Formats: sequence, C-alpha cells, structure tokens
Amino acid sequence: MSEDDKTPARQLITDYAQAHFRYFRTVDGTVYAQKNGHPVARPIRSQGTTGSHRQELMVGLFKDGVGVFNGTALKEALDLIEALALTENTQPVHIRVAPGYGGATWLDLGRDDGQSVRIHPTGWDIATPDPREVCWRRTQLTGELPLPVKDTNGKGIDLLMRLCNFATADTESLALAWLVGCLGPSVPVPAPFLTGPQGAGKSTGGRMLIRIIEGMSGDLRRAPKDEENLISAVAAGWVTALDNLSHLTPALSDAMCCIVTGAENVKRALFTDGDVFRVGYRRPLLLTGIDVGVIRPDLAERLLPLRLERPKVRRTEAELWAEYEEILPVVLGSLLDLTVKVRAAEAETPTELRMADFAHLCAQLDAATGLGALAAYRASLDDLNDDVIEGDLLAQTVLTHAAGMQEGEAQRMTSTGWLAHLSDLYSGEELRPLPKGWPTTGKVLSDRLKRLQPTLAARGVLIDAGRTKEGRYLEMTRPAPEPEHEQPPLG
Repeated sequence: MSEDDKTPARQLITDYAQAHFRYFRTVDGTVYAQKNGHPVARPIRSQGTTGSHRQELMVGLFKDGVGVFNGTALKEALDLIEALALTENTQPVHIRVAPGYGGATWLDLGRDDGQSVRIHPTGWDIATPDPREVCWRRTQLTGELPLPVKDTNGKGIDLLMRLCNFATADTESLALAWLVGCLGPSVPVPAPFLTGPQGAGKSTGGRMLIRIIEGMSGDLRRAPKDEENLISAVAAGWVTALDNLSHLTPALSDAMCCIVTGAENVKRALFTDGDVFRVGYRRPLLLTGIDVGVIRPDLAERLLPLRLERPKVRRTEAELWAEYEEILPVVLGSLLDLTVKVRAAEAETPTELRMADFAHLCAQLDAATGLGALAAYRASLDDLNDDVIEGDLLAQTVLTHAAGMQEGEAQRMTSTGWLAHLSDLYSGEELRPLPKGWPTTGKVLSDRLKRLQPTLAARGVLIDAGRTKEGRYLEMTRPAPEPEHEQPPLG
C-alpha cells in the first residue's frame, strides 16, 4: 500500500474516539468526553496526571488494537473533536449532586461503575443514570460512598447522633436540616459553624458530617489565604469544610457569602488577549473553630451555629472511625429516607428570613418529624445578631440612640449629619477617642449602615436611604409594634 493510501493517524484516532465516546460542551464552552453508556464525563483538555481523557483514549486505542500514536497525531485529533463538539447542544456537568427528570435528584456514589442514588418523590433507588440526563464530573476530591441500606427505620440517624457531641436536641435538628439540604442541588444552605470548648470534637464532628456526603476520603482543610484559592478548592468538590478558623478577613467573609448563596466569577482565559471564561459556583460550606472574632452581618445571616460539648467518655480515633465506617451505609440510607419524607411534607415558607429556602426546608422537616428545626434556626439567627452587635461599636451606638426614640418615630438627616451625631454620642461627655475603624465620612457611614440593616432591623431599628431636592439622606425609624389581633369570643 502506498503512503497516499494509508489513513492518517489523526483520522484513525478521530474515528475511534467518535465511535466510543460522546463529546459535548457546557455553557462556558468547555468540551467534555463521555464514554458511551457511562455517566462520568472528563474535560478533553484535562492535563491531570491520572484519569484524563487523553490517557483513557490512548489506553483504549492500544487495548483495542488500533495502535500507539505520537503526541502530534493525538493533538490534531483532539483539536478537530473539540471544534466539532462546539457545534453541539450544551449540557451541564455536576459534582456529587444533580437534578434529574421528573423532579428527581441524583447523588453520585463515586463508584467506577457509575451507580448513583436517584431520589424521587416516592422514594429512592440505586441506578446508573442515563448519560443524557446526568453527567458527573469527578476530581481527586470525589470520594466513593458505600451503597446505602434500605428500610433503616431511622436507625442511622440515631447512630450518627450518638457519635456526635451535639449540645442540644435543637442543634441535632439543625444538623439534620443541613444534611438534607446538601442533597438538594438548587437549595442554598447556610454554613454550619461547629463551635464549643477545646476537646469538644469539633473537627471530628465536622468530618462525620461531610463524610456522609463525600465518603471516607472527605476531610477538613486549612482556610485558604485568598479568595482565588478558596474558589479553586470549592470548585473541585461539593462540600467544602474549613477547619480551626480563628479569624476571617473581610475579603474571605465576602467570598464565603458568595459561595453559600451563589455567584459568578469572570476571568481572562490563559494564553489569550481578550477571551474570558465564567466560573459559577454555589456550594455547601462547613466551618469549625472556637471563635472567629467579629462576624460581619451579611455572613452572620448565612451561618448555622452548631454547638458541641465535651464527651463524657473518650475513645481512640481508631475505634471511633472503625465504628463510623461500619455504620455509614445505614446512616446514608436513613438520611435518604428522611430526605424523601421532608420533600413530600407541605409547609409555609417563612419569607422574612434571609435564607428563605433553608427556612422552608426546616419547616418541612418539622412537618415530617416534629423536631422544631425552624424555631431553632430562628433562635440561632438571634444569637448571631447579638454576636454582630457585640463586635460592632457603630451598631451599639445606633441602638443607644434608637433607645431614646419614641415608638413610631422617624428621624432624617444627611449621612454627614448622622456621622457627627453618632460620633458625639459615642464620645460622650468623657470625649472618648473614636475607635479604630469608625466611619470617617458620610459615605462610609452610609455603606456601613446598609450592611448593618438586617441586624438593626432584628432589634427594631429600620435604616432607609433616599434623596430629595436638597440631597441624600438617611432615615432611622423605630416602628411601633404591630397590634395583636383580638381573638373572636367562643360560643
């Protein structure tokens, strides 16, 4: 056969690839390869040391007797495949949790055979999802979960709570609500903050919670130094757990707020002049620590304090984790049973709370079990408001001023006028020096008060901003309590 009659290597690779893999793109333009009949997809440009599509393609070509090809032929073939895939319809890829058809939700068990859990309105079962319904994306952080046990009758929940050192039944109910929320791909959940004295098992409790979702390889991590590293860590898994926090910078606090409720980041694509790519993220967070110092009010609305206490009987790590690994299939099965019941329960949505979806989930949990999670959630938010006020001298000064106002009274001044008044009120007759971080201009004061709005509103002080012909103003109102509705007489 002459050289002209030979099929080019890139054509052999392309034909083999298109016969054995399905190629598609996501909304951001990334092209993925999915082996026929298998739900796991890999980016074709992945350069990872293990599990890249380039490697699985090379192995398939070799084992099926097509041949061994050099890097140039592979690159040319993948360039063509990528160009062809960009003309196909888009499809999302998911890590660990994904929406399915007919109101179902899928949970990736991280198994090589692709078996996953399908949670549907009438129950849950184990199956391999149709690749066109769910595409799983896996990373080195995707651990394997055991096959969950059916018909546990809630036994797994009792076993889990026996190992965790939660201080109260209310704390247990909030932990359960968070776990159920982690199995919902579209429900933002607040970040549990495991607190307690030294020796309370905060790190151990955090590992136990995340390993129900992420498997035995799931672990806690040190808090990244900046937002970019945090986002990179978040993008590689489903639940991100940060251990032993003692201080939160404003930038890290803002990044955590975005991760909990969802945000999008736009970055310049590498090796280009003007191309960009979008990174969207919303993930469950979990934090542990004794105290993180001053909590910013916007983060406080997105936290879920879970207090632990010191165990009365100490056990070795080996004993504890051996028992946990043994009961994990039962725990996961019980959590799936509970999730089905909670989703089927009907409850009203408390619209006055910042994270209304999670508050609704707590109400559904109460309707299904009677645990009282919603009341516990409200109480936890009230405690966090106290923490914010205790750490913010401006908030304390505003509340001191509001205490002298009449119910129903509204006071309006320019932001500069309010700054002068509140500064004088803080300094007092002793002429105390203004503390570090005190607003220096009316604009800074206005921004600080906007951030404090939810905290002050929870204490009966409303802050509003507006503009008249004379200029901008800030209005402080102490609303009158709403009148109680009289009950009609009986009989």
